[in-house]
Amino acid sequence: MTIITVTTPAGRLGPERRRTLAETLTDAVLVPEVGQFAPLARSGFQVHFVERRADMMAIGGRLLSDLGPDADVMVIDVAVMDGDWRQEVRAAVIERVLAALADACGLAQPSPAWWVNLRVIDEGSWGSSGGVLSVLSLLDSGVFTEEKVKAVRAALGA
Repeated sequence: MTIITVTTPAGRLGPERRRTLAETLTDAVLVPEVGQFAPLARSGFQVHFVERRADMMAIGGRLLSDLGPDADVMVIDVAVMDGDWRQEVRAAVIERVLAALADACGLAQPSPAWWVNLRVIDEGSWGSSGGVLSVLSLLDSGVFTEEKVKAVRAALGA
C-alpha cells in the first residue's frame, strides 16, 4: 500500500498532467519499493491531487497570491508501508518523484520550491479491508524481487 498526495496551487496541474502523474508517480515509488517494474502491484497505489487557492499557500513568508502567477509550490507526500527503506532506496524514490513531476510539467529540472516527504508507516499501523495490513503478507505475491523479499524480511526482523 502506498498513498501519494500531491498538493499544488489551484490550476497548476491540468487533467492531462494528472493522468500522466497518476502513472509516473506510482511507478516512481513502485520500482524502488518492490525492486522491479511490476504492473500488478499498481493496484496497491493511490495518487491524490489536492489543490489550494493561492491565498492558502505561502513560500518565504508570503502568500502565493501576493507573489504573482509564476510562484510555483508543490508538496508531495509519499506514505509507504514499512519495509526495505534504506537511505539509498528513499533517495531513489525522492529523485524519481521529482523527475516525474518535472517531466510531466515540461521542465528540465524540478523547482527548488517542490518538496517531497517520504513517510514510512510502522508495521501494524496500516489498515484496509476491515483489518490491519502487513507488508509481510504481500511478499509472496510475486511482485517483489527475491532480493527485495530478503531485504524487507531483514529490515523487519522477520
